[in-house]
Amino acid sequence: MRKRMIVMLVAVAAFLFAIGGVKFRQIQAGMAMAASFQPPPEAVTTMKAPREEWPSALTAIGTVAAVRGVTVSADLPGVVESITFESGVAVREGQVLVRLDTRQERAQLTAAESQLDLARLNLDRARGLAEAGIVARADYDRVSAEHAQAAARVGEIRATIDRKQIRAPFAGILGIRQVDLGEYLSAGDPIVPLQAVDPLYVNFAVPQQDVPRLRVGSAVKVTAEGLGEEFTGRITALDSVVDPSTRNVQVQATLPNQKGRLRPGMFVDTHVVLGATTTVIAVPASAISYAPYGDAVFVVGELEDPKGAKYRGVKQQFVKLGASRGDQVAVTSGLEAGQEIVTSGAFKLRNGAAVRVNNDVPMSNDPAPRPENN
Repeated sequence: MRKRMIVMLVAVAAFLFAIGGVKFRQIQAGMAMAASFQPPPEAVTTMKAPREEWPSALTAIGTVAAVRGVTVSADLPGVVESITFESGVAVREGQVLVRLDTRQERAQLTAAESQLDLARLNLDRARGLAEAGIVARADYDRVSAEHAQAAARVGEIRATIDRKQIRAPFAGILGIRQVDLGEYLSAGDPIVPLQAVDPLYVNFAVPQQDVPRLRVGSAVKVTAEGLGEEFTGRITALDSVVDPSTRNVQVQATLPNQKGRLRPGMFVDTHVVLGATTTVIAVPASAISYAPYGDAVFVVGELEDPKGAKYRGVKQQFVKLGASRGDQVAVTSGLEAGQEIVTSGAFKLRNGAAVRVNNDVPMSNDPAPRPENN
């Protein structure tokens, strides 16, 4: 019985050894096949990295502000008697926007004018008597003072009536009306925003180290998303202090807005032209592989596999980026002009990957693109 058990164990061990050997050879064959597997070339588009002359410029995000902008409000309390404007329309300077009820003031004006007439008659009578020496000079001075007080009272009431006609302080575009007919307004209650939109200010900040490069009168180009138009203005003011929290300096530019397309409060891209030009290598933004550890491009060239065979592949090359404009990004170091780089399909590549170039539809590299749906 014991002998039979030993024979069975030996047979089982031999069987397992044979199965293990077969599996080991299969795994070795699979590993060898995987090591020798060459993935098919990836289809990409390429271009020769061009060298271009770019104007030296500063870019920043700015905010549009009105040269003159207020919220028209009530000067004196009163009930709205009439509204003579529509929301969103253009108005001229001095145009009446709202009239408040002035019935009480007009009644007071009638009484004050009557007092003024009486004071004028008394003054004329006292003047004649004073010239004839019938009344004392003191009596004449008292009557004259009463006449002046009555005239001042009439002027005060007329000024109150005029102040209850609320006018546009300057020409501009009205916002949305904030009062209704018959509403009681207290002094200072808002009525409607008013903005002068031509010209406009654009306010933006630049780092303190760039301030010496700026001058009052320098050209500023402004673009706003969705408008599809570039606006040109001039720097009109530089702030006299540096913001201690950001170490930036506020800059103000003024630009015309005759069509009224820009509106106060808009965010815009500002581009300050500094005059001098710099030589850069401009590549499409799609050619850049952005990563936390560094930005890179894929350079196409002849590579050699482990067996010594030549093939057309890519090599990842880290670069330092500068400014951008349109479809282009400036490469300041890490790339030489004339090198062939991948412009589309870079996201699916790795260092040493084989590629197949297809430039039937080249990638755009336009400094001022105009998309069809813009």
